[in-house]
Amino acid sequence: MSEERVGATFSRRDLLKIAGAAVIAGARPAAGDDPRQPVGARQPDDPRQRAPRSESAAQRDSALQPDYTLEIAPTTLELSPRHRLKTIAYNGQAPGPLLRLKEGREVTIQVTNRSDNPEVVHWHGLFLPSAIDGAMEEGTPGIAPNTTARYTFTPRPSGFRWYHTHSMAMEDLSRAQYGGQHGFLLVEASSGNPARYDQEFFLALHDWDGHLLASDDGAMNPDYNVSTINGKVLGAGDPLRVQAGQQVLLHILNSSPTETHWISLAGHTLRVVALDGNPVATSKAVPMLRLAPAERVCVIVEMNNPGIWILGEVRKHVQAAGMGIVVEYAGQAGAPRWQQPEQLLWSYEEFAAAPPDAGAPPPPPAATPTAVPLVLESKFRGHGAMESWMINGKSYPDVASSPLQQGGRYRLQLINASKDDHPLHLHRHSFELRRHAMPLKDGNSWTPPAQSLQGITKDVVLVGARSVTEVDFIANNPGPTLFHCHQQNHMDLGFMMLFNYG
Repeated sequence: MSEERVGATFSRRDLLKIAGAAVIAGARPAAGDDPRQPVGARQPDDPRQRAPRSESAAQRDSALQPDYTLEIAPTTLELSPRHRLKTIAYNGQAPGPLLRLKEGREVTIQVTNRSDNPEVVHWHGLFLPSAIDGAMEEGTPGIAPNTTARYTFTPRPSGFRWYHTHSMAMEDLSRAQYGGQHGFLLVEASSGNPARYDQEFFLALHDWDGHLLASDDGAMNPDYNVSTINGKVLGAGDPLRVQAGQQVLLHILNSSPTETHWISLAGHTLRVVALDGNPVATSKAVPMLRLAPAERVCVIVEMNNPGIWILGEVRKHVQAAGMGIVVEYAGQAGAPRWQQPEQLLWSYEEFAAAPPDAGAPPPPPAATPTAVPLVLESKFRGHGAMESWMINGKSYPDVASSPLQQGGRYRLQLINASKDDHPLHLHRHSFELRRHAMPLKDGNSWTPPAQSLQGITKDVVLVGARSVTEVDFIANNPGPTLFHCHQQNHMDLGFMMLFNYG
């Protein structure tokens, strides 16, 4: 947990600064630049964007001292006095240490693997070359047991990112993302931090101690005994200590291997200023947040209701499993209070740019993106078995991808023909949400709305069952690029594909 006092006043102008230049936000592009393009990003053959090196190579380069060190190793976490869990984590803690980087300033991170299996660290949300992005499918070398690798890169874009393992678990629900290998990564904007807030907190939502449970259709899916915020069940960890009148910035990450979570702070509203680390076009106060696996939401909370409150999962059974944390005002005492919302409320669309006025001149026409249809579906493999997942009728590594051209603009048509929701992640790029939650008709057709969305830039999007979502991205970071469902069980069972362009 990090704490910083920058100022004591807050206004609408300050909120706009947060959306444009604060530590949570990507730097605004120059006029005419596309917000999804990593301005000034180096090409993969730049010698300063190095692939991870072996321990012997790192020893030869004694002049290069790492800015951060991570150790992947077995540890025992105390989730509560009644819950002790053996897992693999970074530096003996979960979540791992906060890595606070500066946009455009080269950094070296040394990673040592003390586990029994090859590992890799994915720098989620950064625009990096494939060789160091942290996915072995893209060509990043794995880190063998009892060896060390060094990653040297220039972090872009600014904003709230994270790092995590990108290995397979299959039916072993103690490995990969089911364990403790996740941590916060914040890239501070090169333009500085003019925004005013009084404190910032980093919060990770996670589910633990999983087992396979048969669903209604007979397939096996993970179920969990414990859910935590920052590795502690409700009441077991330190509270978030605040003072009346403060403006508090919350960086919230869902690091769960498979579960979507709904989060509310009793007695308060949450003003969303960034999604997946990118400033939203329209900042809005909402009663709760929805975060699919790997999504991040940054919010400002006005501490204007003194008391002892609970920030936690809205669904009662998940909060009962431990997902909550106490928010404690200075000078207040008593039992933590919770206020149960009556319904689940969340929509990406409310953070999009407002539609243009009827009398306003039309914007200059943009290049028409090339459509890339991706049909998402599963194949039932029998009762008591985990189903296989397919993109366009094939499972990884047999999925064929459409050829891309450097600098081309593409529209991914995410056609979810399955009965499950899917958090879909594109590595090494960001995308703009254009259309969302269009009902899928028979024959895999849909009716697009008259108006497209603008102003929502992400790297993970939750596509609902039997619906279609369309996102635009620019192919501006050459090399193998992984696209996959961020549910660990779906990814393990073939829900991946590679885009590749040079």
